[in-house]
Amino acid sequence: MSFFTTLLDFAGFVALLLWGTRMVQTGVQRAFGARLRSLLGAALNNRVKAFLAGVGVTAALQSSTATGLMASGFAAAGLVELAPALAVMLGANVGTTLIVQALSFDIAAVAPVLVLGGVVMFKRDARSTIHDLGRAVIGVGLMLLALHHLLDVMTPLAAAPGLRAALATLAANPVLIVCLSALVAWAAHSSVAVVLLTMSLAAKGVASPEAAIALVLGANLGAAINPMLESASRGEPAARRLPMGNLINRALGVAIALAALPLVAHATAAIDPDPARSVANFHSLFNVALAMIFLPLLNPYADLLRKLFPDRVDAADPARPLYLDASARETPI
Repeated sequence: MSFFTTLLDFAGFVALLLWGTRMVQTGVQRAFGARLRSLLGAALNNRVKAFLAGVGVTAALQSSTATGLMASGFAAAGLVELAPALAVMLGANVGTTLIVQALSFDIAAVAPVLVLGGVVMFKRDARSTIHDLGRAVIGVGLMLLALHHLLDVMTPLAAAPGLRAALATLAANPVLIVCLSALVAWAAHSSVAVVLLTMSLAAKGVASPEAAIALVLGANLGAAINPMLESASRGEPAARRLPMGNLINRALGVAIALAALPLVAHATAAIDPDPARSVANFHSLFNVALAMIFLPLLNPYADLLRKLFPDRVDAADPARPLYLDASARETPI
């Protein structure tokens, strides 16, 4: 098989992985979207419940972007306080790690069964919840098939000297790897897909442990970009507080992890020497650590974000208070 054909297979299976992820998201949204939104809204009166709701909703949707847009909508409308909304985002980041952990084990053998079962469910009445869940089950099956075939495709790719030379050059610049990975995660609207792809690269030795961690860091950073761009389109400064807060805490975590990259790579390899499991473990530990650090600090962090993004003052607002000019006291009517 030529290198070009192998590269084409690789691109096709990456596309299949992205499509499977998309099917899971749309299937769950169609089946439980309204109920998940209600669950999220009901939990936003307490930061611990908000965090857990963020974990649960994102684990179901497999999209921290979707959860972030829901929470941003609540916060921008003034329906919830900023601190619980920030807790939702911390939970959403942890929620993305759950399916990554599940798929990091060798369960590709069940992929055909999932696709078959999903098709049977999908053939049901199009107005039923079973129909929508069938779409999600097919998506999980396609993700497993894509990961399984990606591992097979990686073997000839890993032996290509040109690719190894390019990766060696990239490995010397982890900041560039983070930026490229963030760009891919932003374009794909999915950090999960990028992390799963990184697991395949690491499993075949195509990506070194340090490069794999940098790819995961970039995926986490890229997932915070879409909610930020969405909020910027609204033009209201207050609407940018939540997505910017999420972007800032992820950026801080990425900077710290990059500064200690060799130490982090050694620690994750010590937990589990399997390269794919090591990638999944780091992804989970990174997001859990960010949650543990920021959850106790959400109130002062929310105050800081309010100062950075104050409410816009509309001079034409009839409810705005009017004050007597101090100089008028010198020349009263």
